[in-house]
Amino acid sequence: MGPSLFGPASAASERQVVDATVVEPVDCTAADTEETVRFRLQGKIYKGLLSGCGHDQDEKLSIALAEDPSKVDGPVEVALAATEPGVRDLRRPVGLGLLTLGCAGGGTYAFLLARGPRSGLA
Repeated sequence: MGPSLFGPASAASERQVVDATVVEPVDCTAADTEETVRFRLQGKIYKGLLSGCGHDQDEKLSIALAEDPSKVDGPVEVALAATEPGVRDLRRPVGLGLLTLGCAGGGTYAFLLARGPRSGLA
């Protein structure tokens, strides 16, 4: 049940999570839409391009940064933190707990089938 049950997370999958505000929302009528978001990191304000649509103007989002925005000219590519692999939240430990319960339930069922019916109570 350790954190490396499904393999250790690579350094490339670690993302920095920050809060952002939608600056230019996009309607969902076209394919491959990108919204512009604004976020603050280390006292500076940056713009990012979020692959998605349907958010409202000035809506608050939690985004994940794949790269350092100070090293990129122009808007940086960002992703929603809830959908980005490598972002730590409660889903991994809950998933591991459910996996453990499923294994225990399956093992108990297999034991009962292998044991067969009992002949009678004494």
